[in-house]
Amino acid sequence: MSGFQNIGKIPELKRRIIATLLLLAVYRLGVNIPTPGLDSNALAGLFEKAKGTILGFFDMFAGGGLERLSIFALGIMPYISASIILQLLTVVVPTLEKLSKEGEAGKKKITQYTRYGTVLISLIQGFGIAMYLENLPLETGGSIVYNPGWTFRLMTMITLTAGTSFIMWLGEQITEKGIGNGISLIIFAGIVARLPNAIASTGTLVNSGELNWFFVILLLAVVVGVVAFIIFMETSQRRIPVQYAKRVVGRKMMGGQTTHLPLKVNTAGVIPPIFASSIIMFPATIASFIPNETVKSFAQMLTPGSLLHEIVYVGFIIFFCYFYTAIVFNPDSVADNMKKYGGYIPGIRPGKRTSEYIDKILTRITLVGALYISFVCVLPTILMKQFNVPFYFGGTALLIVVGVALDTVQQIESHLILRHYDGLVKKSQRIKGRR
Repeated sequence: MSGFQNIGKIPELKRRIIATLLLLAVYRLGVNIPTPGLDSNALAGLFEKAKGTILGFFDMFAGGGLERLSIFALGIMPYISASIILQLLTVVVPTLEKLSKEGEAGKKKITQYTRYGTVLISLIQGFGIAMYLENLPLETGGSIVYNPGWTFRLMTMITLTAGTSFIMWLGEQITEKGIGNGISLIIFAGIVARLPNAIASTGTLVNSGELNWFFVILLLAVVVGVVAFIIFMETSQRRIPVQYAKRVVGRKMMGGQTTHLPLKVNTAGVIPPIFASSIIMFPATIASFIPNETVKSFAQMLTPGSLLHEIVYVGFIIFFCYFYTAIVFNPDSVADNMKKYGGYIPGIRPGKRTSEYIDKILTRITLVGALYISFVCVLPTILMKQFNVPFYFGGTALLIVVGVALDTVQQIESHLILRHYDGLVKKSQRIKGRR
């Protein structure tokens, strides 16, 4: 408790936490503002049937906004999709690759392109949703849309695109003026906001006798075990010993100490499952809007819990683990910096051999990290689908919630320790975070 009391003693940290909470409150308020021109009751009935499908899975990332078709119905996924496309293009397009190496100016330019891509993807998805809702007949007759036509389509496209653009701005403001990563915290808030309703519905089922207490306790034990496993893996490191040679600088003897190079088992963090989900959901969602039986069958095959979905999902997770690790960690740069400051790995030549050695270790531990993420994301989803658990809070959501919480708490601890205060936990149990 003393760690939390110390937060109030640092004006800047207190200001950042308050700013983060207020911006997240604005986001949650927007989730409850509906898009005009729709029958909200009929829409709620549609999503009640869509639980456990692509639409239900997408709604998890939208924080419940898609279920109400609020102004934030598309959530932050268009921004994530645009980021994936830009990062993939950076590898193959020389102009973008050159921009990425130009420091802060190049980074701002790529961010600007990502924003343009977000708007374009939002417009396409908004048009697809409008067309889908217009062509969706109700069992009682009529339509979900009060006044179908181009007026409704354009209004929906503009409303949903503006909502996603505003969420993107909120995320950037949280990162700049708040604490933690803004985009990750918005996804975190959307997932956590569903938890009270999930607990309440589970309690209702227990009281009605549809679920027994033994099953609920067993489920809680599994969740606690998975959370502990995630925390263990997210804070795990492979430490490579590094020795610095002694050198004379002026009249002082510098170096000579032994340290280590920490390599995270999961260097990519929560990015791979988010990217993988986005990649799978985009074509599947578009396919579900097309009134064709073959296309709809394909969309159904990509429903979370199906064999094809899990195979494709694991494949994308492993790919993005390696891809994102290659972007954020450059063994050549690390080896050059070590050589520049007189550092070397015992038994390994400085320079290229050191780079190859680091890359070899990183490749192996990234595979372990990729398999761990795949296990956490896929296994709970299959178990929950098998036992027909009445709410969706599977492995992907759990990984995001725990990972983002670790990052945020680690940043709070950094602020506390920087100003000579104790952290949130004892010194021997210091939170390492995922970085």
